[in-house]
Amino acid sequence: MIWLVAAACVFSILALLFLRPVFGQLRRGRFVRATGSIAVSASAAALATAAVLVCMSYVSYKRLVAEKPVALIEFSRESGNEYTARLMLDGELDRMLPIRGDEWQLDARVLTWKPPATILGLDPVYQLERLSGRYSSVDRELTEPRTVHSLAEERPLDLWNLAREYPSWTPGVDAFYGTATYLPLADGARFSITLSRDALVARPVNEQARQAVGTWGRKQE
Repeated sequence: MIWLVAAACVFSILALLFLRPVFGQLRRGRFVRATGSIAVSASAAALATAAVLVCMSYVSYKRLVAEKPVALIEFSRESGNEYTARLMLDGELDRMLPIRGDEWQLDARVLTWKPPATILGLDPVYQLERLSGRYSSVDRELTEPRTVHSLAEERPLDLWNLAREYPSWTPGVDAFYGTATYLPLADGARFSITLSRDALVARPVNEQARQAVGTWGRKQE
């Protein structure tokens, strides 16, 4: 964070320093020199903007230390394979999301650090990415309507997307998915979700969820 803020400040100052003499150069008719100053100023401004956007992206993620509780989720059956998921996150309003299928899955974006970024002492960070429903039957997966809800706030420049698409530009940044292995949907079932540095883990916390997981587990065998 400190390095990003410092970079944004330095490039902003450079942009202003090179922009300041432009008007004098234009008045004196030194158009070539003015063009060069404008180009340098624009490049510095672009780098400052990029540093600010990356900084904003980083602060939108939450710190991950050891295994951390990240959410509770509870399901209410509306009819057949249609449910309403109540997603409960600390410090946020509950989200009520329709979901179809026999099972549900939650995904998260996780950013960890490797050399040379480890020298900055940054903690791993995460952001919940999506909630989706799925059918246990492949035929139904191909023919029945599915539901996928985005949980991540999209930004003009996201550090996680940048690290995955352009790894050579982001040395020291490791971006991957943490996935809660799909679990059964059931009326009244409530699950707690924790995130370690490797993956999301969902655990049943009431009788409806435990019964659903027990019955579903026997079907998988």
